Amino acid sequence: MTPEQTAIRALPLRPQDEMECRRCEVHCDKVVYPGACLARACPFVYSYEGWGHTYVGCMQKVYEVEIDVDMLRAAEARSAGFGAIRAQRRPLPMCKAEVEQTYESRTGELGCINPEFSELPVGVPTFRVFANIKGG
Repeated sequence: MTPEQTAIRALPLRPQDEMECRRCEVHCDKVVYPGACLARACPFVYSYEGWGHTYVGCMQKVYEVEIDVDMLRAAEARSAGFGAIRAQRRPLPMCKAEVEQTYESRTGELGCINPEFSELPVGVPTFRVFANIKGG
């Protein structure tokens, strides 16, 4: 393996903060559902009117596109819904987010070589650390 290939496949310090993983043949991306932003009344959704339409987007730039609200609602009314958009930044705890795998059939015998990539924010830490310091 060349040094360039080794550098690409080396795991980062915090793989859960990455938005895509290309370390194996599966290729994974973190995605968010903008329809859920409206349904959950996310405080980071903004809207503006232009060209006779209303558009919405994310103030935190979890996704960078701005979507026509009428088209979003029409798609959400169908059984398949609007669908997912590739995340550009780490999803917030209130985001409906998933990891989407492009080529699942390419998964090796040992499974994912980067399982921490699939960790998504959960809102509240699962543990707390306390320090008890006594003066001497």
